[in-house]
Amino acid sequence: MSAAMTKRGRLSVWVLVAAGLLLVAAANWHLVYVAVMSQPECIAHLRPGESSPANPGAFSAAKSSCTPR
Repeated sequence: MSAAMTKRGRLSVWVLVAAGLLLVAAANWHLVYVAVMSQPECIAHLRPGESSPANPGAFSAAKSSCTPR
């Protein structure tokens, strides 16, 4: 009976390891999917070289991916 419990214990460990790897793979797939499918809209920001009278210390985007005005 001891050998049967040992086999059952080893099988349980392998099932848990496989489930953990599957969980990690699914989480990584989800992160990649969200990163690829995410298309945030352009937000209002200072254009390169502009200054804001309301916020004189504001920084502008280094290079905007939005279409210029």
